[in-house]
Amino acid sequence: MATIHIDVVSAEESIFSGEARFVALPGELGELGIYPRHTPLITRIKAGSVRIEMADGSEEFVFVAGGIIEVQPDRVTVLSDTAVRGKDLDEEKANQAKLAAEEALKNAKGELDIARAQSELFTMAAQIAALRKYRLKK
Repeated sequence: MATIHIDVVSAEESIFSGEARFVALPGELGELGIYPRHTPLITRIKAGSVRIEMADGSEEFVFVAGGIIEVQPDRVTVLSDTAVRGKDLDEEKANQAKLAAEEALKNAKGELDIARAQSELFTMAAQIAALRKYRLKK
């Protein structure tokens, strides 16, 4: 079976690098599914989970807080400021950050404060959803 090389990179480190049969991730306008020999593409992605179907049929999950994806026929590169392996996600920490974002939204004074708080709230909600999705697949 054909495979495609997947790299998921955060600002701090390489999160995943390996061969896979398929990768699915949250595009700006909906879910993207990439197979080997996909048409070249560069687009933004939103916060959510990247699901990587490995060559052996197992799956890897990575949470990304948005970013950019570059697709070539033999390679997919996901660049994100923040990316966390599914196994490293901490639900308690994510829930605390979500509560802090909700509080910041309540106390926001200007449009910029509101936008920042809404963005953080969206990211934390996506991280919690990714964590739950990861747990269901285990």
